Amino acid sequence: MEKNKKENIFRKLLRWFVRGFFGLKYEEKWFGKRHKEQKEIVYKNGVPDDSELIVSPGRQIFNRFMERKFAVFSVVVVLIMFAIVFIAPHFMTKYYDAFTETTQKDLPPTLSFMSVPKDLRDNIKMIDSYGPFSVGLSNDGKVFLWGIERIGASGETMEIPDEVKNAEIAYVAAGQDHAIAIGTDGKFYGWGSNRFGQFAVDEKILNNPNLEPVPDPVLNGELDVNHIKKVSCGYQASAILMDDGTLYIWGNKQAYSNMEKFIGKDNIQDIDFTLNYVVGLTDTRTSIFTGTKGLYDKVRSSITSGKAVKIKEFLDGRTITEIRSTTTNICLLLDDGSIALTGDFQTDSIEVPTLQQGEYIVDIEAGTYHYTALSNLGHVYSFGGDHYHQAEAPAVDGAKKIFAGAFQSYAVDGNGKLLNKWGLKGYLFGTDDRGANIAERVIAGGRITMTVGAIAVIIEIVIGVSIGLMAGFLGGWVDIFLMRVAEVFSSIPLYPFMLILSSLLAQVSMTTDQRLYMIMVILGILGWPGFAYITRAQVLVARESEYVTAAQAMGVKESRIAFKHILPNIISVILVNMTLSFAASMQTETSLSFLGFGVNYPQPSWGNMLSRASNATAAINFWWQWVFTSAILVFTTICINTIGDTLRDVMDPKSTNDK
Repeated sequence: MEKNKKENIFRKLLRWFVRGFFGLKYEEKWFGKRHKEQKEIVYKNGVPDDSELIVSPGRQIFNRFMERKFAVFSVVVVLIMFAIVFIAPHFMTKYYDAFTETTQKDLPPTLSFMSVPKDLRDNIKMIDSYGPFSVGLSNDGKVFLWGIERIGASGETMEIPDEVKNAEIAYVAAGQDHAIAIGTDGKFYGWGSNRFGQFAVDEKILNNPNLEPVPDPVLNGELDVNHIKKVSCGYQASAILMDDGTLYIWGNKQAYSNMEKFIGKDNIQDIDFTLNYVVGLTDTRTSIFTGTKGLYDKVRSSITSGKAVKIKEFLDGRTITEIRSTTTNICLLLDDGSIALTGDFQTDSIEVPTLQQGEYIVDIEAGTYHYTALSNLGHVYSFGGDHYHQAEAPAVDGAKKIFAGAFQSYAVDGNGKLLNKWGLKGYLFGTDDRGANIAERVIAGGRITMTVGAIAVIIEIVIGVSIGLMAGFLGGWVDIFLMRVAEVFSSIPLYPFMLILSSLLAQVSMTTDQRLYMIMVILGILGWPGFAYITRAQVLVARESEYVTAAQAMGVKESRIAFKHILPNIISVILVNMTLSFAASMQTETSLSFLGFGVNYPQPSWGNMLSRASNATAAINFWWQWVFTSAILVFTTICINTIGDTLRDVMDPKSTNDK
């Protein structure tokens, strides 16, 4: 019985869809006639003639509305939009308004961050990334790149140079806006941005004390590839570590204030980059070297029960074999296969995985905020920052190698075949100038914009309809007084008023919610005169009707006549204007937020998300930051206005017949 009920509901929805988009004729053709009384319907010029049918006014209005295909389409669109902006946020568990990410700002729409090229999937030697693109190296020395290939407003291309494509590469690594590679013959390659001397040297770079040029042995291809231990890139810097401890490091010294301490070092066993520091492991393997004493001298692990203790005390005779760093902390892999954390972390912010009996870690890789580890049993663990689900490792069998990108992870078998991947796929609508996901902010902002519009309309209706009823029904001095008050409110210019009010309130400490409530109330208070005029006009006509005269003769109270007799008969006009006013209130809130007088960042609204369009450079180079939001806003308001216009037509028989 339950199954039949679901089938009936589905059939009704399907009939409604067909009727709305194709018309009543096709609905009856494909599904049969809905009502017995419709058997006698005839068609004139392809249009159903139901003039002789006796149907209720509500049914008649509904049928006429459903004959308007674009109106039905508009209803579907608005319902879908409401569902998205009010239901979808409950599933955006990782979203919060103030989220920003420097490495992800101004990125165009793409879902290719984990689109490993087909020719690489079964032949992976290594994968690396720091920003919005990834580089991969096959076992036969071919370089691949995926993700975003143009970086920044200048559009610096990350396309792999022909000389790299034609060379046999031994190592490859990616930074925020550049990539480097070392050929099997020791030749050095670089591409992308070279603003900070990431891969080439010129006079400007040599004369800049804040930049460290590429060392001559690297630039001249003098390195012995067989003795390279690690090639790594940071934000705008790179490093090559030799197996004898010699370190070559270069790039933007302003990005890493302690880079100077690493230049010329020859006792480094491992190297990595946090957001602001270069971190190294010296040949003692018992501490983290940064050039600043005590910077990373405490660790935390599952063994210490979350308590931070001194590194030497924690090691207790053990040594560190590898270090991997995110932007804020470092993970240490010890010689017994255990791991520990050091750096800027909260006690409960990163949960170190608990291993099985006899299980230990054999490799660990780091992204921007997360770590991915591989155990001796082939189990893969991801932990740490999880804004993009990069710390949610799926079950993987047979993994022999792991790689971590900025917000992605990859598990590979012994032959280089990709077993699984997880993390950030990309951004449907791109990112804004702070690195936030525009698609998520469109959803969150739509909820605010629509809520402001709805609450403002409710306030307008409550005030405007009440005053209109009293003015129209009571007449006399009451009517004159209330209409003069309405004229006063109508004469207040909204935008100059909001400009003055915003200047005054700038001195007052207000939360974002309080500011939002204020906008709703102001829009409602300044917008009620329109409803008052319309209601008054309808009441002046309705109070001369016979049913009003009869009610008065029976001694019915005037308030009851106004609200119980007249109001239900003019509700259709109010309903139409409510729909149109809702769209107008949304547009007003959008305009105010765009001008900076409404909802302010970080709280999103469709208005403040369009602010990037006010800058010509941003509007052209970062078009996605305003095009999608404006298109959704325009499309939604058009659909709402279409619903209102159609309701006005179908509720007016004369208007409907004329059309």
